[in-house]
Amino acid sequence: MEHLINHRVKDIQISGIRTFFNMVSQYEDVLSLTIGQPDFLTPESVKEAAKQAIDDNQTSYTHNAGILELRQAASEFVRTNYAQHYNPETEVIVTIGASQAIDIAMRTILTEGSEVILPGPVYPGYEPLIRLAGAVPVHVDTTNTGFRLTAELIAQHITDQTRCIILPYPSNPTGVTLTKDELEDIATLLEEKDIFVLSDEIYSELVFDGKHESIATIPSMREKTIVVNGVSKSHSMTGWRIGLLFAPAYITKHMLKVHQYNVSCASSISQAAALEALTTAKDESIEMKKEYEKRRNYVYDRLIEMGLEVEKPSGAFYMFPSIKKFEENSFDFALSLVKDAGVALVPGDAFSSLGEGYVRLSYAYSMETLTKALDRLEQYIRTK
Repeated sequence: MEHLINHRVKDIQISGIRTFFNMVSQYEDVLSLTIGQPDFLTPESVKEAAKQAIDDNQTSYTHNAGILELRQAASEFVRTNYAQHYNPETEVIVTIGASQAIDIAMRTILTEGSEVILPGPVYPGYEPLIRLAGAVPVHVDTTNTGFRLTAELIAQHITDQTRCIILPYPSNPTGVTLTKDELEDIATLLEEKDIFVLSDEIYSELVFDGKHESIATIPSMREKTIVVNGVSKSHSMTGWRIGLLFAPAYITKHMLKVHQYNVSCASSISQAAALEALTTAKDESIEMKKEYEKRRNYVYDRLIEMGLEVEKPSGAFYMFPSIKKFEENSFDFALSLVKDAGVALVPGDAFSSLGEGYVRLSYAYSMETLTKALDRLEQYIRTK
């Protein structure tokens, strides 16, 4: 009876990142730099807050949007750190990770045939959600603009069907960010247009050069921007599954309906942990960021010394070096690297067809692992 399955579900694929990760797991002695999983432990006080919540029997449903204390803490966190202003009672939703936040946002604002502009290469989690909502992803080639989605590029792809533009910065897989000037150019372009912006800022606490900038802080964009954030990357809490959704109340009241029928609410225990992360433990991400910056500098210098072209990332914990000079597609290159050198990187085509000719390296690993893996990569490249 498989022919009865929703065709949109049948047409989407498992993430290329996970597919490649699972495939190479069968090989022995492989140093994997594939997954964006922080190698730090969740802060102790965060874990203790979760244990206390269990002991206090905080194990029932919460408000659909999340416990008010957490929404207040989240609102204060983004106000203090990014000058974003959201009413915790009507403009904040606690979600099950950033992925669910993106899903309910897409299902709320998209309709059949509407178009979503997004940069390419890009994290593979957006396109399937766009297609499941009956909309059309429009990938924009950013390989000639330092992987930045500029106002000029956006203008070239806007049509009468354009409903949303996704700004995923800091970027996975490239680590690049947008400056305030670049965001203001985009805001000027969109000021008189009825187009939403989904600003995925999950890596906002991991910006090394300057400070994180959000298009939501530009007055003309506040009412048409949905901001996605969370504690997964900033506080090494990926498995706790807590995302945060910020938007004007007229959008949030509708996203909350989708959220309610989708999951009811996020885990009460994880919400207690996230509350601790955004209050007492709010500065725990600072030390993590310092270590990531050291790793970024080390990995970047090594890749340049190997003769690889790579954009120096301003945030997140990824690099996206070009392998075009080897005249081999990214999947074959990555598979040969696993078999012949024992190093796993993600093929660039996992990040849309515009990622072909690149590989993604995650430096969310210890310096020891990075050093060994890069030594193997360098030796492999010398044989090419």
